[in-house]
Amino acid sequence: MLIIGNGQVITRDPERPYLKDGAVVAEGARIVAVGDTGAMKAAYPGAQFIDARGNVIMPGLINAHTHIYSGLARGLAIEGNNPTNFLEVLEGMWWAIDRKLTLDGTRASAYATILDCIRNGVTTIFDHHASFGEIPGSLFAIRDVAQELGMRACLCYEVSERDGAEKTKQSIEENAEFARWAKKADDPMIKAMFGGHALFTISDQTFERMVEANDGMTGFHIHVAEGMNDVYDSLRNYGCRPVNRLLYNGILGERTLLGHCIHVSPAEMDIIKETGTMVVNNPESNMGNAVGCAPVLQMMKKGITVGMGTDAYTHDMLESMKVFLIIQRHNAALPNVAWGEDVTMQFINNRTIAEKYFGVPLGILREGAAADVIVMEYKPFTPFSDQNIDGHMLFGMNGRNCVTTVINGRVLYRDRRFVDIDEGRINAWTLEQSKALWGALNNREY
Repeated sequence: MLIIGNGQVITRDPERPYLKDGAVVAEGARIVAVGDTGAMKAAYPGAQFIDARGNVIMPGLINAHTHIYSGLARGLAIEGNNPTNFLEVLEGMWWAIDRKLTLDGTRASAYATILDCIRNGVTTIFDHHASFGEIPGSLFAIRDVAQELGMRACLCYEVSERDGAEKTKQSIEENAEFARWAKKADDPMIKAMFGGHALFTISDQTFERMVEANDGMTGFHIHVAEGMNDVYDSLRNYGCRPVNRLLYNGILGERTLLGHCIHVSPAEMDIIKETGTMVVNNPESNMGNAVGCAPVLQMMKKGITVGMGTDAYTHDMLESMKVFLIIQRHNAALPNVAWGEDVTMQFINNRTIAEKYFGVPLGILREGAAADVIVMEYKPFTPFSDQNIDGHMLFGMNGRNCVTTVINGRVLYRDRRFVDIDEGRINAWTLEQSKALWGALNNREY
Protein backbone atom coordinates (compact mmCIF):
# COMPACT_ATOMS: atom_id res chain seq x y z
CA MET A 1 0.00 0.00 0.00
CA LEU A 2 1.20 3.49 -0.88
CA ILE A 3 0.35 6.96 0.42
CA ILE A 4 1.35 10.10 -1.47
CA GLY A 5 0.67 12.89 0.98
CA ASN A 6 1.57 16.16 2.68
CA GLY A 7 0.70 18.13 -0.42
CA GLN A 8 -1.93 20.32 -2.03
CA VAL A 9 -4.16 17.82 -3.84
CA ILE A 10 -5.86 18.65 -7.13
CA THR A 11 -8.26 15.77 -7.67
CA ARG A 12 -10.17 16.83 -10.84
CA ASP A 13 -13.15 15.32 -9.02
CA PRO A 14 -15.95 17.94 -9.05
CA GLU A 15 -17.31 16.58 -5.76
CA ARG A 16 -14.03 17.31 -3.97
CA PRO A 17 -11.70 19.29 -6.23
CA TYR A 18 -9.03 20.41 -3.76
CA LEU A 19 -7.45 19.49 -0.43
CA LYS A 20 -5.01 21.94 1.12
CA ASP A 21 -3.12 19.24 3.03
CA GLY A 22 -4.17 15.99 1.43
CA ALA A 23 -3.07 12.50 0.52
CA VAL A 24 -3.87 9.81 -2.03
CA VAL A 25 -3.85 6.17 -0.94
CA ALA A 26 -3.22 3.42 -3.50
CA GLU A 27 -3.43 -0.31 -3.09
CA GLY A 28 -2.08 -2.10 -6.10
CA ALA A 29 -3.33 -0.51 -9.31
CA ARG A 30 -6.24 1.46 -7.80
CA ILE A 31 -6.81 4.42 -5.53
CA VAL A 32 -8.60 3.35 -2.36
CA ALA A 33 -8.90 6.69 -0.56
CA VAL A 34 -8.30 10.44 -0.84
CA GLY A 35 -8.35 12.64 2.24
CA ASP A 36 -6.45 14.70 4.77
CA THR A 37 -2.88 13.56 5.25
CA GLY A 38 -3.19 12.94 8.98
CA ALA A 39 -6.36 10.93 8.59
CA MET A 40 -4.94 8.81 5.78
CA LYS A 41 -1.73 8.03 7.69
CA ALA A 42 -3.77 7.05 10.72
CA ALA A 43 -6.10 4.84 8.68
CA TYR A 44 -3.25 3.07 6.85
CA PRO A 45 -0.35 2.98 9.34
CA GLY A 46 1.68 0.33 7.51
CA ALA A 47 1.67 2.00 4.11
CA GLN A 48 4.75 3.29 2.33
CA PHE A 49 4.69 7.10 2.53
CA ILE A 50 5.87 9.47 -0.20
CA ASP A 51 6.20 12.97 1.21
CA ALA A 52 5.13 15.63 -1.30
CA ARG A 53 6.72 18.29 0.95
CA GLY A 54 3.91 20.76 0.45
CA ASN A 55 3.99 20.48 -3.34
CA VAL A 56 1.07 19.72 -5.66
CA ILE A 57 -0.35 16.20 -5.93
CA MET A 58 -2.48 15.66 -9.04
CA PRO A 59 -3.62 13.00 -11.53
CA GLY A 60 -1.19 11.77 -14.16
CA LEU A 61 -1.48 13.55 -17.50
CA ILE A 62 -2.80 11.97 -20.71
CA ASN A 63 -1.40 12.55 -24.21
CA ALA A 64 -4.05 11.62 -26.77
CA HIS A 65 -1.76 11.74 -29.84
CA THR A 66 1.99 11.32 -30.13
CA HIS A 67 4.57 9.67 -32.41
CA ILE A 68 7.19 7.46 -30.80
CA TYR A 69 8.96 7.05 -34.15
CA SER A 70 10.21 10.66 -33.92
CA GLY A 71 11.95 9.95 -30.62
CA LEU A 72 15.49 10.06 -32.06
CA ALA A 73 15.01 13.30 -34.03
CA ARG A 74 16.09 15.73 -31.30
CA GLY A 75 18.87 17.91 -32.74
CA LEU A 76 18.76 16.17 -36.13
CA ALA A 77 19.32 18.07 -39.36
CA ILE A 78 18.95 16.12 -42.60
CA GLU A 79 21.32 17.56 -45.15
CA GLY A 80 19.55 19.22 -48.07
CA ASN A 81 16.18 19.32 -46.32
CA ASN A 82 14.68 22.82 -46.50
CA PRO A 83 10.88 22.39 -46.60
CA THR A 84 8.64 25.15 -47.91
CA ASN A 85 5.30 23.39 -47.38
CA PHE A 86 3.72 20.62 -45.31
CA LEU A 87 4.24 17.84 -47.86
CA GLU A 88 7.93 18.71 -48.04
CA VAL A 89 8.08 18.52 -44.22
CA LEU A 90 6.67 14.99 -44.37
CA GLU A 91 8.83 13.82 -47.26
CA GLY A 92 12.05 15.51 -46.19
CA MET A 93 11.96 14.74 -42.46
CA TRP A 94 9.42 12.34 -41.03
CA TRP A 95 9.03 9.89 -43.88
CA ALA A 96 12.80 9.92 -44.35
CA ILE A 97 13.26 8.97 -40.69
CA ASP A 98 10.68 6.21 -40.54
CA ARG A 99 12.04 4.60 -43.74
CA LYS A 100 15.35 4.07 -41.91
CA LEU A 101 13.90 2.78 -38.62
CA THR A 102 14.77 -0.80 -37.76
CA LEU A 103 13.17 -2.67 -34.87
CA ASP A 104 16.07 -1.58 -32.66
CA GLY A 105 15.54 2.01 -33.80
CA THR A 106 11.87 1.69 -32.89
CA ARG A 107 12.78 0.32 -29.44
CA ALA A 108 15.25 3.16 -28.87
CA SER A 109 12.61 5.70 -29.93
CA ALA A 110 10.18 4.14 -27.46
CA TYR A 111 12.72 4.31 -24.62
CA ALA A 112 13.49 7.97 -25.35
CA THR A 113 9.84 8.96 -25.62
CA ILE A 114 8.52 7.08 -22.62
CA LEU A 115 11.29 8.19 -20.26
CA ASP A 116 10.61 11.80 -21.24
CA CYS A 117 6.88 11.31 -20.71
CA ILE A 118 7.48 9.97 -17.22
CA ARG A 119 9.71 12.96 -16.43
CA ASN A 120 6.89 15.28 -17.50
CA GLY A 121 4.16 13.56 -15.50
CA VAL A 122 2.51 11.89 -18.50
CA THR A 123 1.11 8.51 -17.48
CA THR A 124 -0.98 7.53 -20.54
CA ILE A 125 -0.12 7.87 -24.23
CA PHE A 126 -1.93 7.20 -27.50
CA ASP A 127 0.84 6.52 -30.01
CA HIS A 128 0.64 6.53 -33.80
CA HIS A 129 3.68 4.64 -35.08
CA ALA A 130 5.48 4.42 -38.42
CA SER A 131 8.67 2.53 -39.22
CA PHE A 132 8.55 1.64 -42.88
CA GLY A 133 12.14 0.44 -42.69
CA GLU A 134 10.98 -2.56 -40.64
CA ILE A 135 7.24 -2.91 -40.06
CA PRO A 136 6.54 -6.46 -38.77
CA GLY A 137 6.87 -6.64 -35.00
CA SER A 138 7.24 -2.88 -34.49
CA LEU A 139 4.13 -2.47 -32.30
CA PHE A 140 5.20 -5.45 -30.23
CA ALA A 141 8.65 -3.86 -29.79
CA ILE A 142 7.00 -0.69 -28.45
CA ARG A 143 4.73 -2.80 -26.25
CA ASP A 144 7.76 -4.50 -24.68
CA VAL A 145 9.39 -1.16 -23.84
CA ALA A 146 6.13 0.27 -22.46
CA GLN A 147 5.70 -2.79 -20.23
CA GLU A 148 9.31 -2.64 -19.06
CA LEU A 149 9.10 1.04 -18.14
CA GLY A 150 5.53 0.92 -16.82
CA MET A 151 3.78 3.26 -19.28
CA ARG A 152 0.07 3.00 -20.01
CA ALA A 153 -0.13 2.99 -23.82
CA CYS A 154 -2.61 2.58 -26.67
CA LEU A 155 -0.74 1.71 -29.87
CA CYS A 156 -1.41 1.59 -33.61
CA TYR A 157 0.51 1.49 -36.89
CA GLU A 158 0.26 4.18 -39.57
CA VAL A 159 -1.18 2.51 -42.70
CA SER A 160 -0.09 4.37 -45.83
CA GLU A 161 0.41 3.58 -49.51
CA ARG A 162 3.36 5.97 -49.78
CA ASP A 163 5.95 3.16 -50.00
CA GLY A 164 4.11 0.73 -52.23
CA ALA A 165 1.77 -2.25 -52.08
CA GLU A 166 3.94 -4.58 -49.97
CA LYS A 167 4.54 -2.02 -47.23
CA THR A 168 0.83 -1.17 -47.24
CA LYS A 169 0.00 -4.85 -46.76
CA GLN A 170 2.55 -5.19 -43.94
CA SER A 171 1.21 -2.11 -42.12
CA ILE A 172 -2.36 -3.45 -42.25
CA GLU A 173 -1.19 -6.83 -41.00
CA GLU A 174 0.82 -5.26 -38.14
CA ASN A 175 -2.24 -3.36 -36.95
CA ALA A 176 -4.47 -6.43 -37.18
CA GLU A 177 -2.00 -8.77 -35.49
CA PHE A 178 -1.44 -6.36 -32.61
CA ALA A 179 -5.17 -5.70 -32.22
CA ARG A 180 -5.80 -9.45 -32.01
CA TRP A 181 -3.06 -9.77 -29.39
CA ALA A 182 -4.48 -6.87 -27.35
CA LYS A 183 -8.00 -8.30 -27.46
CA LYS A 184 -6.81 -11.72 -26.31
CA ALA A 185 -4.31 -10.47 -23.71
CA ASP A 186 -6.74 -7.93 -22.20
CA ASP A 187 -3.74 -6.22 -20.60
CA PRO A 188 -5.01 -3.29 -18.53
CA MET A 189 -1.96 -1.23 -19.50
CA ILE A 190 -1.63 -1.89 -23.25
CA LYS A 191 -4.43 -1.38 -25.77
CA ALA A 192 -4.69 -1.18 -29.56
CA MET A 193 -6.22 1.04 -32.21
CA PHE A 194 -6.06 0.67 -36.01
CA GLY A 195 -3.91 3.44 -37.46
CA GLY A 196 -3.90 5.29 -40.74
CA HIS A 197 -1.87 8.15 -42.14
CA ALA A 198 -3.43 11.08 -43.99
CA LEU A 199 -6.21 10.35 -46.45
CA PHE A 200 -4.17 11.52 -49.43
CA THR A 201 -1.92 8.48 -48.85
CA ILE A 202 -4.79 5.96 -48.54
CA SER A 203 -7.12 4.80 -51.33
CA ASP A 204 -10.67 3.58 -50.83
CA GLN A 205 -9.45 0.07 -51.62
CA THR A 206 -6.97 0.27 -48.74
CA PHE A 207 -9.67 1.63 -46.42
CA GLU A 208 -11.78 -1.38 -47.34
CA ARG A 209 -8.90 -3.71 -46.47
CA MET A 210 -8.32 -1.88 -43.18
CA VAL A 211 -11.97 -2.23 -42.13
CA GLU A 212 -11.96 -5.90 -43.10
CA ALA A 213 -8.72 -6.60 -41.21
CA ASN A 214 -9.92 -4.73 -38.14
CA ASP A 215 -13.20 -6.68 -38.12
CA GLY A 216 -14.66 -4.43 -35.44
CA MET A 217 -11.90 -5.18 -32.93
CA THR A 218 -11.11 -1.55 -32.15
CA GLY A 219 -11.44 2.06 -33.30
CA PHE A 220 -9.36 3.85 -35.89
CA HIS A 221 -6.70 6.50 -35.19
CA ILE A 222 -6.07 8.55 -38.32
CA HIS A 223 -4.71 11.93 -39.46
CA VAL A 224 -7.44 14.06 -41.04
CA ALA A 225 -7.20 17.39 -42.87
CA GLU A 226 -3.94 18.30 -41.19
CA GLY A 227 -2.91 20.00 -44.41
CA MET A 228 -4.89 21.02 -47.46
CA ASN A 229 -3.45 17.98 -49.27
CA ASP A 230 -6.26 15.89 -47.79
CA VAL A 231 -8.95 18.30 -48.93
CA TYR A 232 -7.60 18.68 -52.48
CA ASP A 233 -7.06 14.93 -52.90
CA SER A 234 -10.51 13.99 -51.62
CA LEU A 235 -12.30 16.56 -53.78
CA ARG A 236 -10.24 15.85 -56.89
CA ASN A 237 -10.21 12.06 -56.75
CA TYR A 238 -13.31 11.12 -54.76
CA GLY A 239 -15.73 14.01 -55.26
CA CYS A 240 -16.19 14.70 -51.55
CA ARG A 241 -14.44 16.14 -48.51
CA PRO A 242 -12.17 14.06 -46.21
CA VAL A 243 -14.66 13.41 -43.40
CA ASN A 244 -17.25 12.30 -45.96
CA ARG A 245 -14.72 9.79 -47.31
CA LEU A 246 -14.19 8.41 -43.83
CA LEU A 247 -17.95 8.11 -43.34
CA TYR A 248 -18.46 6.31 -46.64
CA ASN A 249 -15.61 3.90 -45.84
CA GLY A 250 -16.87 2.95 -42.38
CA ILE A 251 -14.02 4.57 -40.44
CA LEU A 252 -15.99 6.91 -38.17
CA GLY A 253 -17.56 5.94 -34.85
CA GLU A 254 -17.49 6.32 -31.09
CA ARG A 255 -14.09 4.65 -30.70
CA THR A 256 -12.37 6.43 -33.60
CA LEU A 257 -9.94 9.29 -33.03
CA LEU A 258 -9.23 11.87 -35.73
CA GLY A 259 -5.94 13.73 -35.44
CA HIS A 260 -5.74 17.45 -36.26
CA CYS A 261 -8.94 18.23 -38.29
CA ILE A 262 -7.65 21.69 -39.15
CA HIS A 263 -9.35 22.10 -42.52
CA VAL A 264 -12.77 20.63 -41.80
CA SER A 265 -16.00 22.36 -42.81
CA PRO A 266 -19.05 22.95 -40.58
CA ALA A 267 -20.84 20.14 -42.42
CA GLU A 268 -17.93 17.79 -41.69
CA MET A 269 -18.09 18.79 -38.03
CA ASP A 270 -21.74 17.77 -38.03
CA ILE A 271 -20.79 14.33 -39.35
CA ILE A 272 -18.12 13.97 -36.68
CA LYS A 273 -20.62 14.93 -34.00
CA GLU A 274 -23.45 12.68 -35.24
CA THR A 275 -21.18 9.63 -35.47
CA GLY A 276 -19.76 10.19 -31.98
CA THR A 277 -16.24 10.35 -33.41
CA MET A 278 -13.51 11.99 -31.30
CA VAL A 279 -10.88 14.54 -32.35
CA VAL A 280 -7.45 15.37 -30.95
CA ASN A 281 -5.75 18.75 -31.37
CA ASN A 282 -1.96 19.24 -31.46
CA PRO A 283 -1.37 23.00 -31.28
CA GLU A 284 2.42 23.25 -31.25
CA SER A 285 2.87 20.83 -34.12
CA ASN A 286 0.26 22.66 -36.18
CA MET A 287 2.08 25.94 -35.65
CA GLY A 288 5.49 24.40 -36.33
CA ASN A 289 4.29 22.86 -39.61
CA ALA A 290 2.50 26.09 -40.57
CA VAL A 291 -0.69 24.18 -41.42
CA GLY A 292 -3.17 26.43 -39.60
CA CYS A 293 -5.27 26.70 -36.47
CA ALA A 294 -7.83 23.96 -35.90
CA PRO A 295 -11.43 25.17 -35.37
CA VAL A 296 -11.55 23.61 -31.93
CA LEU A 297 -13.84 26.25 -30.43
CA GLN A 298 -16.41 25.61 -33.15
CA MET A 299 -16.10 21.83 -32.84
CA MET A 300 -16.57 21.92 -29.08
CA LYS A 301 -19.52 24.27 -29.45
CA LYS A 302 -21.13 21.56 -31.58
CA GLY A 303 -20.51 19.05 -28.79
CA ILE A 304 -17.59 17.14 -30.34
CA THR A 305 -15.18 15.50 -27.89
CA VAL A 306 -11.85 17.18 -28.67
CA GLY A 307 -8.81 16.04 -26.73
CA MET A 308 -5.25 17.33 -26.41
CA GLY A 309 -2.18 15.75 -27.98
CA THR A 310 1.32 16.85 -28.86
CA ASP A 311 2.10 15.07 -32.16
CA ALA A 312 5.46 14.45 -30.39
CA TYR A 313 6.42 18.12 -30.75
CA THR A 314 6.81 18.01 -26.97
CA HIS A 315 6.03 15.56 -24.17
CA ASP A 316 4.87 18.36 -21.88
CA MET A 317 1.08 18.49 -21.83
CA LEU A 318 1.04 21.72 -19.83
CA GLU A 319 3.16 23.37 -22.51
CA SER A 320 0.60 22.24 -25.09
CA MET A 321 -2.17 23.79 -23.00
CA LYS A 322 -0.33 27.10 -22.93
CA VAL A 323 0.18 27.11 -26.69
CA PHE A 324 -3.42 26.10 -27.38
CA LEU A 325 -4.66 29.13 -25.46
CA ILE A 326 -2.35 31.46 -27.37
CA ILE A 327 -3.03 30.18 -30.89
CA GLN A 328 -6.80 30.12 -30.41
CA ARG A 329 -6.86 33.67 -29.06
CA HIS A 330 -4.53 34.87 -31.80
CA ASN A 331 -6.67 33.19 -34.45
CA ALA A 332 -9.92 34.59 -33.06
CA ALA A 333 -8.38 38.01 -32.35
CA LEU A 334 -10.10 37.80 -28.97
CA PRO A 335 -8.25 37.76 -25.63
CA ASN A 336 -11.15 36.21 -23.73
CA VAL A 337 -11.67 32.83 -25.46
CA ALA A 338 -10.40 29.25 -25.22
CA TRP A 339 -9.69 29.04 -21.48
CA GLY A 340 -12.58 26.73 -20.68
CA GLU A 341 -12.05 24.65 -23.79
CA ASP A 342 -8.35 24.27 -22.98
CA VAL A 343 -8.98 22.89 -19.51
CA THR A 344 -11.84 20.69 -20.74
CA MET A 345 -9.67 19.13 -23.45
CA GLN A 346 -6.87 18.10 -21.11
CA PHE A 347 -8.69 17.24 -17.91
CA ILE A 348 -12.10 16.00 -19.10
CA ASN A 349 -11.96 15.00 -22.76
CA ASN A 350 -8.60 13.24 -22.63
CA ARG A 351 -9.98 11.29 -19.71
CA THR A 352 -13.07 10.39 -21.77
CA ILE A 353 -10.92 9.23 -24.69
CA ALA A 354 -8.63 7.16 -22.48
CA GLU A 355 -11.39 5.54 -20.47
CA LYS A 356 -12.99 4.21 -23.67
CA TYR A 357 -9.89 2.11 -24.18
CA PHE A 358 -8.58 1.32 -20.73
CA GLY A 359 -11.94 0.86 -19.02
CA VAL A 360 -10.88 2.42 -15.72
CA PRO A 361 -11.21 6.01 -14.47
CA LEU A 362 -8.07 7.93 -15.47
CA GLY A 363 -6.98 11.52 -14.95
CA ILE A 364 -8.86 11.80 -11.66
CA LEU A 365 -8.00 11.19 -8.00
CA ARG A 366 -10.89 9.40 -6.34
CA GLU A 367 -11.66 5.99 -4.93
CA GLY A 368 -11.67 3.32 -7.65
CA ALA A 369 -9.64 5.32 -10.17
CA ALA A 370 -6.34 4.14 -11.59
CA ALA A 371 -3.39 4.85 -9.30
CA ASP A 372 -1.76 7.28 -11.76
CA VAL A 373 -0.48 10.09 -9.56
CA ILE A 374 2.16 12.77 -9.99
CA VAL A 375 3.79 15.29 -7.66
CA MET A 376 4.66 18.71 -9.07
CA GLU A 377 7.27 20.86 -7.36
CA TYR A 378 5.30 24.08 -7.25
CA LYS A 379 5.21 26.49 -4.33
CA PRO A 380 3.64 29.69 -5.64
CA PHE A 381 4.15 33.21 -4.35
CA THR A 382 0.47 34.00 -5.04
CA PRO A 383 -2.68 32.45 -3.50
CA PHE A 384 -3.37 28.87 -4.58
CA SER A 385 -6.73 27.17 -4.11
CA ASP A 386 -9.60 25.47 -5.92
CA GLN A 387 -10.59 28.95 -7.16
CA ASN A 388 -7.52 29.42 -9.37
CA ILE A 389 -5.97 26.00 -10.01
CA ASP A 390 -6.29 26.32 -13.78
CA GLY A 391 -4.66 29.74 -13.79
CA HIS A 392 -1.64 28.28 -12.04
CA MET A 393 -1.58 25.40 -14.56
CA LEU A 394 -1.67 27.72 -17.56
CA PHE A 395 0.67 30.43 -16.33
CA GLY A 396 2.86 28.81 -13.70
CA MET A 397 3.45 25.09 -14.06
CA ASN A 398 5.15 23.09 -16.77
CA GLY A 399 6.01 19.42 -17.19
CA ARG A 400 9.48 19.80 -15.70
CA ASN A 401 7.88 20.67 -12.38
CA CYS A 402 7.19 16.94 -12.04
CA VAL A 403 9.30 15.33 -9.33
CA THR A 404 7.44 12.04 -8.77
CA THR A 405 5.44 9.83 -11.14
CA VAL A 406 3.35 6.83 -10.13
CA ILE A 407 1.64 4.76 -12.84
CA ASN A 408 -0.77 1.95 -12.03
CA GLY A 409 0.45 2.03 -8.42
CA ARG A 410 4.10 1.59 -9.43
CA VAL A 411 6.57 4.30 -8.38
CA LEU A 412 8.59 4.95 -11.54
CA TYR A 413 10.13 8.34 -10.80
CA ARG A 414 10.79 9.76 -7.35
CA ASP A 415 12.53 13.00 -6.44
CA ARG A 416 13.54 13.36 -10.09
CA ARG A 417 15.27 9.99 -10.21
CA PHE A 418 14.01 6.87 -11.97
CA VAL A 419 13.20 3.94 -9.72
CA ASP A 420 14.38 0.47 -10.80
CA ILE A 421 15.11 1.84 -14.28
CA ASP A 422 18.72 2.02 -15.43
CA GLU A 423 18.55 5.35 -17.23
CA GLY A 424 22.29 5.46 -17.95
CA ARG A 425 22.31 2.05 -19.63
CA ILE A 426 19.19 2.85 -21.65
CA ASN A 427 20.53 6.24 -22.77
CA ALA A 428 23.87 4.77 -23.83
CA TRP A 429 22.18 2.11 -25.97
CA THR A 430 19.70 4.64 -27.38
CA LEU A 431 22.57 6.94 -28.36
CA GLU A 432 24.13 4.14 -30.42
CA GLN A 433 20.83 3.60 -32.23
CA SER A 434 20.41 7.31 -32.92
CA LYS A 435 23.94 7.50 -34.33
CA ALA A 436 23.13 4.63 -36.67
CA LEU A 437 19.89 6.33 -37.78
CA TRP A 438 21.51 9.73 -38.31
CA GLY A 439 24.35 8.09 -40.21
CA ALA A 440 21.90 6.32 -42.52
CA LEU A 441 20.03 9.58 -43.15
CA ASN A 442 23.13 11.69 -43.89
CA ASN A 443 25.54 9.04 -45.21
CA ARG A 444 28.22 9.74 -42.63
CA GLU A 445 29.30 8.65 -39.17
CA TYR A 446 28.35 10.44 -35.96
